[in-house]
Amino acid sequence: MTINFNILVLYVVTTITAIAVPGPVAVLVAGAGLAGGPAKALRTIFGTNAASLVLILLSALVVKGLFAVDETAFDIVKLAGACYIAYIGWDMLRTSRSTDDGHAAIQPRVGGFSKGFVMAISNPKDIIFFASFFPQFIGITSDTNASLALLTVLWVILDFATLMLVFLLVSKLLKPSVHQTMLRISGALLIVIATGGIVMTVASLLRSIG
Repeated sequence: MTINFNILVLYVVTTITAIAVPGPVAVLVAGAGLAGGPAKALRTIFGTNAASLVLILLSALVVKGLFAVDETAFDIVKLAGACYIAYIGWDMLRTSRSTDDGHAAIQPRVGGFSKGFVMAISNPKDIIFFASFFPQFIGITSDTNASLALLTVLWVILDFATLMLVFLLVSKLLKPSVHQTMLRISGALLIVIATGGIVMTVASLLRSIG
């Protein structure tokens, strides 16, 4: 199997950039690490990785024409996902306040495998992202199936490494005294992201109904 290394380098750079740009998943991982340390960040990343594999599989089916996305159902799932993101953001805010008060500091609720998985899987726009993103690099090998497999493996590795690096940078660069403030900012940011998603999705649903 011959690999086109020009496409490989472009794919790696593009993937790292896409993952590192602040979004719900990166914010959740950073918040989980600040609240529960490296172990909690690691479990959260494993959850997001598992969700990415599911979304990549669905995207591969879209690429191969074996799966179609109903627009109205897609919007409903997006709305549910945005509501969940808002809930996670609110949970971060509650955790930061309870830790300041000396309660629930031992078992922080932020992050974890299940929350990481649900957060990532509830972001169905990633199906469309992968379905439009992967074809740009499908020429990395001469075989479509081999290309999809290689792109998937690379995505999982880069996803894990990039998210872990995000957490390490946040935890190392910020003093412990500002961790709770950063946790509040992360929670507020998730709520803002979710609010924007809810508004746009409701508007799309109203247009489709009308």
